[in-house]
Amino acid sequence: MNKRHISTFFAAFALIGLAFSASAQTAIPAPRAEGLDMVMGAENAPITMIEYASLTCPHCAKLHVETMPRLKAEYIDTGKLKLVFRDFPLDRIALNAAMLARCAGPERYFTFLDVFFAQQANWLRGTSGEQIMASLRRLARTGGMTEAAMDQCLANTEMQNAVLSQAMTGEREHKVQATPTLVINGTVHRGGQSFEELDAILKPLAGSR
Repeated sequence: MNKRHISTFFAAFALIGLAFSASAQTAIPAPRAEGLDMVMGAENAPITMIEYASLTCPHCAKLHVETMPRLKAEYIDTGKLKLVFRDFPLDRIALNAAMLARCAGPERYFTFLDVFFAQQANWLRGTSGEQIMASLRRLARTGGMTEAAMDQCLANTEMQNAVLSQAMTGEREHKVQATPTLVINGTVHRGGQSFEELDAILKPLAGSR
């Protein structure tokens, strides 16, 4: 989706109201919400990496499935890196998925995120928006969300506006046009990165930690 389409998507919704198991990896300290940002890692980490991603973006899914586990183990869990995740939904389905993950709460947010990305090819397989949403809702139910909770979440215009506001801020402040976009200690890196590519960027910034 190009920048014009992204901006049109944001504007349209602004007019309206401007696996889940013990094996899931958890960083230390626990994930938390800081305003609109969802954050994982030590507050005083020498590296801050902001990630703009869409839950329907296959390159974002690849980053989370193939690169993020090692990034968590070697940089986040060791206190070298703080990850700040910011939603940048490229379509209505991605917006709905982002809202569901946020409604799960800060402590379960990154688990929902990991599972949504890991299972992306499965729940996006439907031939209509209704089928895709049905698959996404089934996945959210396995994480403990009830139908009533999902209905309430998806009807929450305040939550919707928060997600869209965060995306528009990324477009304005970091010139985000596509996902994933990473901002590492203020420097923008566009496109998916392998662990080796990120490691080459991060290692000099980590200092002696």
